[in-house]
Amino acid sequence: MSTVVTVNTNTHTVTYVTTKLLYSLQTIINGIGLDPAALTRQWSDLEEGLSTWLESRDLIEVFLEVFSPTTGKLVTRWDLEIVYGYTGDGSLWTDPWPIKYAIQKAGCDPAGCDYSIIIHTKPGAKSLPGWSPVDFKSTNGLKRFCLGSTIGGNGIASEAAYWSR
Repeated sequence: MSTVVTVNTNTHTVTYVTTKLLYSLQTIINGIGLDPAALTRQWSDLEEGLSTWLESRDLIEVFLEVFSPTTGKLVTRWDLEIVYGYTGDGSLWTDPWPIKYAIQKAGCDPAGCDYSIIIHTKPGAKSLPGWSPVDFKSTNGLKRFCLGSTIGGNGIASEAAYWSR
């Protein structure tokens, strides 16, 4: 007689990575001195979208654009790129220190700034109520700085980067 046990870790990984992506956004917004109220209002919609598109492997990247509402120009942008097929030891982990260090290094002055969170999915990804296409703000004059992996799980990881002058 033999016993076979299987565990679906993908659901746990999707939930973990979704939560850590949202906490990364919260860390950035709070760390650079922006009002987190807009993130709080969008939290459940973001959570649903991220988990849906991670589960289907349609999520490509999450962007936090910080911009001047008067000029519309980008002040900084944070990119959280999704990597599928990540191979680790099977554990779920997060490393917030590269983001916290980059916030200090970037020296963003958010006075008078606003922000938006943009989700980039693969073409043909499932449509969700309340989500619509948007255009990215230009990164002209900004330089991209890669931070490396900040979130990892069984088959899914996130690599962070930010744009600064």
